[in-house]
Amino acid sequence: MKIVADEKIPFLKGIIEPFADIEYYPGIQIDKDKIRDADALLIRTRTICNQNLLEGSNVKFIASATIGYDHIDTEYCKKKNIYWINAPGCNSGSVMQYIASALVLFAKSRNIDLKKRTLGVIGVGNVGKKVVRLAEILGIQVVLNDPPRQRAEGPCGFISLEGILREADIITLHVPLIYEGEDHTYHMVNENFLGRLNRGTLLINSSRGEVIDTSALRQFLKKGFPESVILDVWENEPAIDRDLLYESFIGTPHIAGYSADGKANGTKMIVQALSRFFNLGIDDWQPDNIPVPEKKEIVYDGNNKNFQEIITDLVLQTYDIRQDDRALRNSINDFELLRGNYPLRREFSTYDVTIENVPAEYKKQLMSLGFQLI
Repeated sequence: MKIVADEKIPFLKGIIEPFADIEYYPGIQIDKDKIRDADALLIRTRTICNQNLLEGSNVKFIASATIGYDHIDTEYCKKKNIYWINAPGCNSGSVMQYIASALVLFAKSRNIDLKKRTLGVIGVGNVGKKVVRLAEILGIQVVLNDPPRQRAEGPCGFISLEGILREADIITLHVPLIYEGEDHTYHMVNENFLGRLNRGTLLINSSRGEVIDTSALRQFLKKGFPESVILDVWENEPAIDRDLLYESFIGTPHIAGYSADGKANGTKMIVQALSRFFNLGIDDWQPDNIPVPEKKEIVYDGNNKNFQEIITDLVLQTYDIRQDDRALRNSINDFELLRGNYPLRREFSTYDVTIENVPAEYKKQLMSLGFQLI
């Protein structure tokens, strides 16, 4: 059996080698000649799996170590009886951490009490659910929009897109990229959407760049609708819009889900699926070599601080989104390099926090967010 794998998938090397011939390729679109004799492909989002790549190959199995799968032509795979999987939810904790850092930083910079804000979550799947939980911990009011879930579960708990635009002053997007049909999301954020935003709205996108019409957003930012944007994903990556980056409050190179924990989860899910499909006998494999940060222990005194100040301090100590923003602004042409060489980031649960002068209620909320309190 032959497997071709993206060399950028972490924790993978050495796992499959005892069971199959495996060839690694750089994390870019692969030449079809290199996969002609492959039985399986292990990929990320930069490898477009469609007829152009797969026609005439021996590929029976495709696994993407990512939550998205718009880079896989699922209809072609179905037609050719090629089994494919993605890794839904693998980096949901990482994206939640990104949103947490974004929210507390924005609030700190504007002197905003988050309890007086309303967050509109568009797309309430694996990631959206964790963002909702984050908002609840922060005391933010939440409104939800997810038409597929609303149809399946009933209207209770969900509102229309118009309702989100009317009620929310922070909007965060967590939708898949869908080009056609009832639930299409391509250019969902367009002139009509932007023209109905409340003045002062913060718009966050960590889903897919094509969900937003870049030209429309650039024009409306100049009008103050929205007031600010935080963008991790962009149309035409890696050739992103420079003007839009400069207009953004925070701009990052598609790394919201790039914690080491999220990457490890993605690899675990595709290795286990590969094992089940080809009967390799490693159905329960898990990575055990995830690196830890140099400063894993945090000592914190919360004397005379409210909960928002405490959580802001702790979130930014574990992940300060400004570092990723500076990296992109200082080297906009190195978008792919910044992703491929992303520094170690671990999620909240990695850190051991010794905390003093903090009420028991606050400690409980911090533990709900994932912090390990000593």
